[in-house]
Amino acid sequence: MSRLLQALLVIAPMVFSGTARAEGYSRMTDRDAFVSLTTGRDLALPIFGVTLKIVASGQIEGNAMGGPVSGRWEWKDGLFCRSMTWSGTEIPTNCQTVEVADQARLRFTSDAGQGKSAIFVLR
Repeated sequence: MSRLLQALLVIAPMVFSGTARAEGYSRMTDRDAFVSLTTGRDLALPIFGVTLKIVASGQIEGNAMGGPVSGRWEWKDGLFCRSMTWSGTEIPTNCQTVEVADQARLRFTSDAGQGKSAIFVLR
């Protein structure tokens, strides 16, 4: 795994974990509500040049720091479970809680809500 990817995987959640604790988020546990909110929209983490599309059929498509991202996702027991590849580097499967604020931001928290969080802007 490249040092840049390692840095991204370690630093990105830490950068957003402090702001992720802000009020106003509510937990999403329903797949259909998640799909309805994300269909036709990009999930962006602009500071890292990340733009992703979550496709209802279970695909993830996009770019991060100039490299392609692809993967699969499923909704399992109220969690968003995904596996991805970035520029040929596999990112391990992880199931995450999803919370929404203002229908404009999604907070994903790794390890079924026990890990680090990252906030994506919906565009």
